[in-house]
Amino acid sequence: MTAPINIHVYSDALVLLGTAGVIIPLVRRFGLNPVLGYLGAGAILGPLGLGSFIEHFPFLYWFTVVDPKNVSGIANLGVVFLLFLIGMELSYDRLKAMRRLIFGLGTLQIVLSTVAIGTAAALVGNKAPVALILGACLALSSTAIVVEILSRQRRLSTSAGRASFATLLAQDLAVAPLLLFISIFGASESGSVVVTLALALLNAAIALGVIVIVGRVVMRPLFRLVASVGMSDLFVATTLFVIVATGVAAALAGFSMALGAFVAGLLLAETEFRKAIETAIDPFKGLLLGLFFFTVGMNIDFRELARDPVWLIAGAAGLIAVKSVILIFLARMFRLSWPAALEVGLLLGPGGEFAFVGIGMATTLGLIDANVSSFAVALTSLTMMLTPALSHVARRLAPMVREDKPLAPELAVAPTGGSGHAIVVGHGRVGQVVCAMLDRHEFKYLAVDNDAAAVPEQRRQGRTVFYGDATNPEFLKSCGLMEAAAVIVTINEPAGIDEIVAQVRALRKDILIVSRARDADHARHLYRIGVTDAVPETIEASLLLSEAALIGLGVAMGLVVASIHEKREEFRHELQQAAGNGGFEPKPAAGTKKRRLFR
Repeated sequence: MTAPINIHVYSDALVLLGTAGVIIPLVRRFGLNPVLGYLGAGAILGPLGLGSFIEHFPFLYWFTVVDPKNVSGIANLGVVFLLFLIGMELSYDRLKAMRRLIFGLGTLQIVLSTVAIGTAAALVGNKAPVALILGACLALSSTAIVVEILSRQRRLSTSAGRASFATLLAQDLAVAPLLLFISIFGASESGSVVVTLALALLNAAIALGVIVIVGRVVMRPLFRLVASVGMSDLFVATTLFVIVATGVAAALAGFSMALGAFVAGLLLAETEFRKAIETAIDPFKGLLLGLFFFTVGMNIDFRELARDPVWLIAGAAGLIAVKSVILIFLARMFRLSWPAALEVGLLLGPGGEFAFVGIGMATTLGLIDANVSSFAVALTSLTMMLTPALSHVARRLAPMVREDKPLAPELAVAPTGGSGHAIVVGHGRVGQVVCAMLDRHEFKYLAVDNDAAAVPEQRRQGRTVFYGDATNPEFLKSCGLMEAAAVIVTINEPAGIDEIVAQVRALRKDILIVSRARDADHARHLYRIGVTDAVPETIEASLLLSEAALIGLGVAMGLVVASIHEKREEFRHELQQAAGNGGFEPKPAAGTKKRRLFR
């Protein structure tokens, strides 16, 4: 006879797993942020959403979370993983490289935003400790959403991306002390503030000291032992054990599990097992973090909108405005351009996920009233949902606030045109190598780039590169496209490559177009839109690796080179056939010999 099961727990778990397995893929399919998908799903499918109608519509029981307690343990584990991953990211080298922005821009933003928001919270009737906690929690931004947006747009390496990431790192560093002091404030409610503070700090120092010492002594040998066994499942189990064990140790000392996991992440960030650990927990982190955001969404009460719509909308607008103004001012102080400062301000103006953690802890400890907590959570959620739209607005407004700096004289040099030459689009690392090879084979070329900072320096070094937009037909004509022998596209932006190919093909049906591609799928796409030859980076890397290995193993170089060339042509033929393109052989430009630029 089978043991009875708690069907209520399983029904709630099914809703969470169904959200991760069904709803989130649909959200991603439509290009939306998955964090917002989890928040929205939690708000709709939670007990404050459709779950509140179960009495009238019993069938909703199987589509909503009935009791948040059934999934709270999984959600708490999601927070623990989030802090552990942040600790793993905060390596000494990264902090050192970005110390000016992290400890300058980021720290000032946290302090000024906490003071401004805390003052506003105090003016509407909150006590000083509550106002301080609200100010500190709402001063933080969403690492998960902002980093995902910047990564998807491939803008992490821009000045706005680096400043945003540095500020988020500073905020992540501030989370651990914030949780610590919320715990201290909660404990001080029942006794002397000074005595409680002193005891709490001493307790924290001892607890964290023990975790650090034991971690340094035990963790590296432990992972070496597990790695020597060579079983990936044991490595995963050990990683999970370390995360949970350090969290439990911190909880036994009276602090949050997330704080202990954060310290464990810091300790493991400097070991040789960092990459292996990240790989081991990668299948879990997305799901657990998603479930955390789902449970956060369950706390969003849409009735708050009906109860205080004006206050909620005004609060959201005020929060974004205050934080954005502070961030723009600080970004300018740290010599970011106006467009970059505007983007940083609007990206980081909304609230973040750690507001839920901090406010939730303060509410549990009785520091914050339930109504205030509900309003703050709704306010944070509303602003987070606006983050993608604010990012779009920032990028649209950026050209309007661009500074009119005098152009370097090198940028005003017009292309000289020519006949029978190659036009190299992009003069970065790849483009410079291509130009060097064209020089070696004495083939005429003209390079173009739209980087106003790099072109003058490269021209001063004697390189034949011109500033301009290769998606502009008139500029292409001024580069001698109508008499050119080939266009070689070396940039790494798929949308930009598509636009360049479209403009070139519209002007010249017969010209050779050789383009850089990311992988085989991208190469097939390029063949479909009219590229003569696409060079996938992944395939070229594998061929070069094979060539080096074969030569190193003693195979005759001539045989190796011939076989690599043959394999490359096989790949090229397969990609062209898959794209429905049998291969396009352009006619040579007048006055030039027909010869291949590559291979």
